[in-house]
Amino acid sequence: MAAGDCDLTTVSIAAIAGEAPIGDPTRCDPLTGLGDRRRFEELVAGSNVTERVPDLTLVLVDLDRFRQVNDTLGSGAGDELLVFAAERIRQCAGAHELLRIGGDEFAVLCLDGVGTRPDELAERLVEVLSRPFLVAGQQVDVGAHIGIAAGEVADDLLRHAELALGDAKQGTVGTVRTFDMAMEERAQARRGLEVRLRRALALRQLSLHYQPQVRPDGSLVGFEALLRWRNDVDGEVPPTVFIPVAEEIGEIHAIGAWVIRHACVEAAGWPGHLRVAVNVSPIQFERSGLARIVDDALAASGLDPSRLEIEITENAILDHAEETGRTLAQLQERGVGIALDDFGTGYSSLSQLADFPFTTIKIDQSFVQAPPSERTRSLVDAILYLGRRLGMETIAEGVETEQQAQDLIEAGCDELQGYLFARPMPAEDVSAFIVEQTRQQRAGHGGDR
Repeated sequence: MAAGDCDLTTVSIAAIAGEAPIGDPTRCDPLTGLGDRRRFEELVAGSNVTERVPDLTLVLVDLDRFRQVNDTLGSGAGDELLVFAAERIRQCAGAHELLRIGGDEFAVLCLDGVGTRPDELAERLVEVLSRPFLVAGQQVDVGAHIGIAAGEVADDLLRHAELALGDAKQGTVGTVRTFDMAMEERAQARRGLEVRLRRALALRQLSLHYQPQVRPDGSLVGFEALLRWRNDVDGEVPPTVFIPVAEEIGEIHAIGAWVIRHACVEAAGWPGHLRVAVNVSPIQFERSGLARIVDDALAASGLDPSRLEIEITENAILDHAEETGRTLAQLQERGVGIALDDFGTGYSSLSQLADFPFTTIKIDQSFVQAPPSERTRSLVDAILYLGRRLGMETIAEGVETEQQAQDLIEAGCDELQGYLFARPMPAEDVSAFIVEQTRQQRAGHGGDR
């Protein structure tokens, strides 16, 4: 990008404030040459700045997909990317002060009425950071999320910008968000949820519900264990809300271990031909020991390893491929089944099916519930064909209508799961369901829904 594309005036916050130049080595990031977090705090909190130039706006820039570059091309390539990104941001920042305040996080401090307006700067940064980088001899595409906050209270500036950035990260790459008080309210509500979630295990607020999995003839093959949380403040909290929170605050390790143990104990009381499937978060692969947790759960419950199936998503493999591979190999040696969950919705790669010891492919409900079309049918047929050729079982989730079930059965799907057969049920209802399902099978009405 040519320097002339951006505002490159030489005015800066440091110059206006009479501060030392950004190149001061005691307050400088050694990699990029930009000011570091200490320098940022001096600029924002310094009384001569806040008294003479109170109208500050902070533009917080977070590079997207930086971790993948670091993991796949090495830390040297990651450093190279940061230097290149810093230069692009520097040229656009112009009159404003640019700093690196975190691993892949940059801050641009903007003075009111000086240089490019913060909102225009943010849009410009999205555009230049979306252009490809040439790193370690390879083209790399990253992009950025941006949060903006303005105000005169120095202590709030970074916190508000981080809240806006967090909100931006909920959107697609290139999303820009400006702080408003609704974000503060959501953050307070989120903190309360975190506190309650940390106590949920001790207060015995977590429970497992079980959804049946059946063969085309209606015979029962097992259940998927689904985590539920209910508390006195929030009532029933959807898993889509609390599981990401548990992952972010690290509670998913303790919760995940509890789920495996509890599911194994429950399944040990079912007829011996029925299995239980348990979802495992990608975060649980960050630490070694998942195989040991499974071993302990199987030993304590007496459940045969072949009756336990661990479900993981494609993203778990992408984020933690090496550790995931080792753990899955250990589980396979024990005879535990491995299901690839939500196949086709993440970073799908046929090499995953070849490199990891999957025994089951789960067809995501988005394919099952999509409006009928030749394209959707072809995708489902392709997944089923792969499963057959690779010797893997296939199971479709989210089956809600007889027509969906019939289409899947005719296409050769091995197992089905969804509201058509039963909604997830508490553990105390499972035994009665098994008895009724068995009665129907013996009476020759296994196809009844």
